[in-house]
Amino acid sequence: MSIVKINALTVPAEQREVLEKRFAARAGAVENSDGFEWFELLRPLEGTDQYLVYTRWRSEEDFKNWMAGSMREAHQGGGEGRPQPAATGSTLWSFEVVQQAAPQQA
Repeated sequence: MSIVKINALTVPAEQREVLEKRFAARAGAVENSDGFEWFELLRPLEGTDQYLVYTRWRSEEDFKNWMAGSMREAHQGGGEGRPQPAATGSTLWSFEVVQQAAPQQA
């Protein structure tokens, strides 16, 4: 079955809009990657300053290939002209899908 990667990003309140705009601008950056299945950016409603970046992949190998390829390219660089990160920290969680359900069709 698939694997899920959740990146928990700590985002100060004054950087929320910046983070959301950057993710909106990245449209298509992951969608065409081999083995990619799903993406969601989850905004916290209460009790935390962490956004969750949910991605689902066909396999760990597909995720690693994306990390080593287009994801690395998108985050490479630094120095002058590169914007400061909107998040002040991040933690990557990994899960294997062992059960799933979808709405039944009427």
